[in-house]
Order: sequence, then C-alpha cells, then structure tokens
Amino acid sequence: MVLLSFLLIGLIACSNNTEETNSEPEMEPDPVEESEPESETEPKPEPKLPNVYPLTGERTDQEVDNRIVSVMVNNHPKARPQTGLSQADIVIEILAEYNITRFMALFQSEQPDVVGPVRSARPYYFNTADNYDALYVYHGAAGFIEDMLKNGAADYLNGAYYDNDGHLFERADFRVAPHNSYLQFDAVYEVAEKKGYEVTVNHEPLPFLEEDDEINGTAVSEISFNYTSTPVRYVYDAASEVYLRYNGEEQTVELDTEEAIQLDNVFLVETHHEVIDDSGRREVDLESGGNAYLLQKGTLQKIQWENRDGRIIPVRDGEEVGFVPGKTWINIIPEDPGLSGVEEIE
Repeated sequence: MVLLSFLLIGLIACSNNTEETNSEPEMEPDPVEESEPESETEPKPEPKLPNVYPLTGERTDQEVDNRIVSVMVNNHPKARPQTGLSQADIVIEILAEYNITRFMALFQSEQPDVVGPVRSARPYYFNTADNYDALYVYHGAAGFIEDMLKNGAADYLNGAYYDNDGHLFERADFRVAPHNSYLQFDAVYEVAEKKGYEVTVNHEPLPFLEEDDEINGTAVSEISFNYTSTPVRYVYDAASEVYLRYNGEEQTVELDTEEAIQLDNVFLVETHHEVIDDSGRREVDLESGGNAYLLQKGTLQKIQWENRDGRIIPVRDGEEVGFVPGKTWINIIPEDPGLSGVEEIE
C-alpha cells in the first residue's frame, strides 16, 4: 500500500509540473527591422580629360605639345578636290593672285598622311603662321619672299628643296604641275628637327564656348559670297550640327574618299586688301580689326574681329566670343563689297 501511495503522489507531482510548464506564455519572435529603400543617387559626371587641343578646344588624355604645322594648299579648279583638309583644325582662306583663293591649313589635333596639292608662299600667310607659332610648309616662292623667310620671318619647309624626294614631298601622276605636289606629313617633324626647329610647343588655346553657353544671333541655314572667280557657299546640316562647304555648286570633299569637309565654326573677316605689283600680289591687313560674321549651330552673329597676340579672334564689344569646340574655317574677304556682299538664307 505504501508503495502505491508513493506512486500516486509522484504522478500527481509530474502532472502539476507539466501544467505549469505548458501554462508559460509563448515568447514572441524578435521584430525584424525593415531595411530602408536605397536612395537613388545621380550618376557622377565623368571627370574632364586633362588636356585640350588649342585650335579645336576638344579635350584629350593625350599629351598636347606637338607643334602646329601650317600648309599652303592650292585652290585652283585644277587642284580640286584637295587632300587632307578634313583633318585640319583651322583653314584660313585668302585671295592670292587672279582672284583665286589659297588655303593655309593648320594641323595639330590630327595629322593626315598626305596634304595637298601644296603651293607657294605669301607674306600674309607666313606672318600668320608665325603668329600661331606654327611651322610653315609651302612649295616655291618668289626670290624676295624666299629671302624674307631665310631671314627669319617664320620657321619654314620649302618643297622646292625637297621636290619629289619621296620622303617629304611627292609628285602625283594624275595631275600636272603646279597642281601635283603633295606633302608627306609623317616626315615633317623629322625634317624640321634636322633644320634645328622646335617640334614641341605648348600652344595657348583659342577662346571656346562651354557646353551651356548660349549663342545669340539670327537663324541662318545658308550663306554665300564671291571672291570674284571663287564663289563660296556654306550650308548648315541641322541633323549633324555642322557646316558643309562649297565652291559654288562643287562641294569641298576629300579627293580619295569624297568625305565632306565638316565645320563647327565659319568665321568671315572683312579687311582691307591692296594689289601691290603687276603680278597681282596683294597686301592684306590682318592687324587692324573690323567687322565679322560668325556662324555656329545654324546661328549667324554679326560681331567684330581683332588681332590678339597675332591670332584672329572674334569679339563683341571688346570681349572675346568663343568658338564652338571643333573645326573652323576662316574666310578673309576684301572690304569691297565686304560683308554687305554676303547673301543669307534663313
């Protein structure tokens, strides 16, 4: 009996313990912290490339210390289409003799394989080249002009001394002289160094617009004017935001590829011209300043030009007007009829 009593007492004790255990409240799980949505951050603008090409205003991570090379390029009808102009940073167009213009192409950001046809020197060209601290490349010159260059007017390479040498100059067989002499650009710096010229220069950049700068002027889609026997026309291509150049109805393109010359700035400069000899040679005033037109992104600005440190700069009320970064064509036109002879199409 005693044993049975102990067993009953033990069962009752176990039963009470089980009820006490089951009666304890269930523990709630720790609350899960909700993560806040990640805030959307604007992408950081890409850092600007460290260097700028002085004649185009375009940025690069490459060293920019190669010296500007200026080349006299023939614009006689028998010399068209030319070679290399699409890679020029700036082309300066001025009358030579017989109311035919000649180009001085300035190369720095790009270096074509071949440029030409190359023609003879003129003082207002080589003075301008020297003002830009450029090497001056030409083919032939009158004796008194050659003497000016030999006496230090500019650092020069005359194709007459390298005529068809197969290194610096080559004659093309598909044209006749004087419209067939072509500069082999890869040899320029080598030959210049042998003459004792500097081939690395830190050029001061021209003034350029920033991306958000406004261009204030008149919407113009096309302009045309006439160097007597050399009609010139620029047509704005709104889709690509560039200007296409024409001699009359003949588009200015590359000889081998027929690639169109595409320009971001067209700068028309009006100044005094004077014929000084029976051969029709001229003096052209590139010092005094005057009226100018600047075409950018389909807009024509009527402004002025000044010679600042030897470079032809657009200005308005004495303040520099920036170029659009890219390629530029500068037309130097006689003051008679000057800008009044420019036809505009809206």
